[in-house]
Amino acid sequence: MTEEKNERLPYRLREPFLNNTEAALFRLLNELMGVRYVICPKVALSDLFMIVRPNENVHFFNKIFRKHVDFLLCDPKTFTPSFAVEIVKPIAKNGVREADKFMDELFADAGVPLVHIPLGETYEPTDLIALFQLAVVKVGKSSNVPGPLDAVPNCPVCGKMMVLRVRRGGSDSGVEYYGCIDSPRCAGTVAIA
Repeated sequence: MTEEKNERLPYRLREPFLNNTEAALFRLLNELMGVRYVICPKVALSDLFMIVRPNENVHFFNKIFRKHVDFLLCDPKTFTPSFAVEIVKPIAKNGVREADKFMDELFADAGVPLVHIPLGETYEPTDLIALFQLAVVKVGKSSNVPGPLDAVPNCPVCGKMMVLRVRRGGSDSGVEYYGCIDSPRCAGTVAIA
């Protein structure tokens, strides 16, 4: 008869889940937004964004890997993201952090206003409202509509995602095409015009 080990897994809850600053902001967001938005804390960027043509854009994965937005405000019926909120540390007057610049570009490109809220223990509702209005104006000026090249086709045979491939031999050697991610079990292909 084998003895069962009572060893615990090496995981523990983070305490507290929200620090004092995050908790204060969360409470005020709940007061201000009421039932208009569902407020989700600490949303991973990899849960929010997908990488278009992942095998072509592998180097972009590290930019969102293990990163999150402090709060995501979503439509209560569709859960479509309406606002993202980042608590930011103060920096030198003319300085811009690369990470902040990337986050601005990422959310502006998606058409979701990103609200930068300075780190603090308490927050004024009027200041928060002004920051939300500023974020809406910013995204309105820089919003891009993705073109058809941003889409990766689904496999016409099995419906799974396709990946970019290059023909290795024959008269089509070097020609790019989309092949099913489940190849060789699925032979679905789509030519690139």
